Amino acid sequence: MNDRAQQLLADLPQWPRYGDEERVGLVRALEQGQWWRMGGSEVDSFEREFGERHGSPYTLAVTNGTHALELALQVLGVGHGTEVIVPAFTFISSSQAAQRLGAVAVPVDVDPDTYCLDPEAAARAVTARTAAIMPVHMAGHFADMDALGKLSADTGVPLIQDAAHAHGAEWDGRKVGELGSVAAFSFQNGKLMTAGEGGAVTFPDEATYQEAFLRHSCGRSRTDKKYFHETSGSNFRLNEFSAAVLRAQLGRLDEQIALREQRAPLLAGLLAEIPGVVPQGRDERVTANPHYMQMFRLPGYSEERRNALVEALVARGVPAFVAFRAIYRSDGFWENAAPDETVDEVAARCPHTEAINADCVWLHHRTLLGTEEQMHVVAEVVADVVART
Repeated sequence: MNDRAQQLLADLPQWPRYGDEERVGLVRALEQGQWWRMGGSEVDSFEREFGERHGSPYTLAVTNGTHALELALQVLGVGHGTEVIVPAFTFISSSQAAQRLGAVAVPVDVDPDTYCLDPEAAARAVTARTAAIMPVHMAGHFADMDALGKLSADTGVPLIQDAAHAHGAEWDGRKVGELGSVAAFSFQNGKLMTAGEGGAVTFPDEATYQEAFLRHSCGRSRTDKKYFHETSGSNFRLNEFSAAVLRAQLGRLDEQIALREQRAPLLAGLLAEIPGVVPQGRDERVTANPHYMQMFRLPGYSEERRNALVEALVARGVPAFVAFRAIYRSDGFWENAAPDETVDEVAARCPHTEAINADCVWLHHRTLLGTEEQMHVVAEVVADVVART
């Protein structure tokens, strides 16, 4: 790799991105004199602005994405004696949020092209105890919401969208909040919008939102002055400083999505030309993909070989990572409310997840904020490392 290529990789945009908008917002939150949501205005403003951008009539900001999932599941009636269908390939918060409520997390296989929940596998997993089906919009790519919506309607089991990667995404021209189901977002440090931590839940109806508000504030209403806690709950309230930062982050989201939508097809096309490399596919019904990750597979690779390839990419300056581990291959999955199966039994019905677990790589979304020339350099380095590994 020549000096210019090395410099181009070193000059890839960093993450998080911030500017005067965040500074102004933090000072604004500081000087208002109230630093929690019940006294300040930043959280309320962020909820309104985020909801408008995502087509949701009701939005609740919370402490983090995992709590967003847990709260959303709770208001849908998930608890002891119930089951939640989750993708076997996802970050483990998807399953742990259900398990912390006492519900059994049931992993099902994913589509080998999009890496999203397979609707047919989900249908086979529905039982009389199923309380929710949780599609994950992997790397910003929507799960098949048409098929999953039909499954929900046919079975009466509600959907909860894990939209941690899907800020600004659209399915067939509709935003996450316009699809008629609860959705949970994350603002953790690596996400497309971030305040270091944070989360949000969007709701299609006021009653579910009001219950969630109570439960995220220790069961206490906005106006309570006498400590009447109407429900059980916890403190999942977002603070004013995080909300101020997120308002600024939201302000540049569309510009960043537009740039990633330009760069992602270019980089994916370049990667597809490399022998043995298969980029994540795209369903034509996805009309906006924010591209949380640029993902690709190396079919036939062992986990060890894939890991060595990622280490080599990082050493060359490419922001590469191994993909999520199959949730059933982490010890934490089996600690509480696990299915009555062995690891091998779950793996046997999740062959696509098993393969992705071993052979998938992702590049940080900041890569896609680079120039066209940088996309070519990234692809050249991937090609060279693949040839050598």
